[in-house]
Amino acid sequence: MAEVLKTADFPWWIAGGYAIELAIGHELRPHGDLDVLVLRRDQARAQDCLAGWDLHVADPPGTGQLRAWGVGEVLQQPLHDIWCRRTPETPWSVQLMLDEAEGEDWVSRRDPRVRLPIAHLGRVAVNGIPYLTPEVQLFYKAKQTREKDEVDFEAVYPLLDRDQRAWLLAALNTTAPEHPWRRRLQSVS
Repeated sequence: MAEVLKTADFPWWIAGGYAIELAIGHELRPHGDLDVLVLRRDQARAQDCLAGWDLHVADPPGTGQLRAWGVGEVLQQPLHDIWCRRTPETPWSVQLMLDEAEGEDWVSRRDPRVRLPIAHLGRVAVNGIPYLTPEVQLFYKAKQTREKDEVDFEAVYPLLDRDQRAWLLAALNTTAPEHPWRRRLQSVS
């Protein structure tokens, strides 16, 4: 995907479990696909980068129902997940996720009260690949925590600095005030 997006003139970030692995510097577990985050406002340019790929949007979101993403089609909220594969004969390999922005701020599509300057949304791995900052990735994983999300939390939690922990705690206080990760985050914030 880094090769496909190498000429992209818009920000993009590896997300999901791979983002956690890029943050910690080693593999934790197998993955079914690769998650890539782009801002909704850049979706046309992302579609251009993936020209020739088989692209389908989850419509409605979360149902597993897919329909082709038409060339030049502008996806509006709540649509945000695009399943990607090189050809219709190959397995799905990339999930392109659209997220919101207002000016220079990233805005969570789940709750617009959760924000972060776009300049702080990602980092760059030693191999030059941009990835979603761990606290934002953990925020997404906190919605419906699965065993793999707990593994990811435990692996990256020790690497979060005070500001990252405080941001994640504030985001969880806003959106999931009963989430069990809050206790760990409160103990050092």
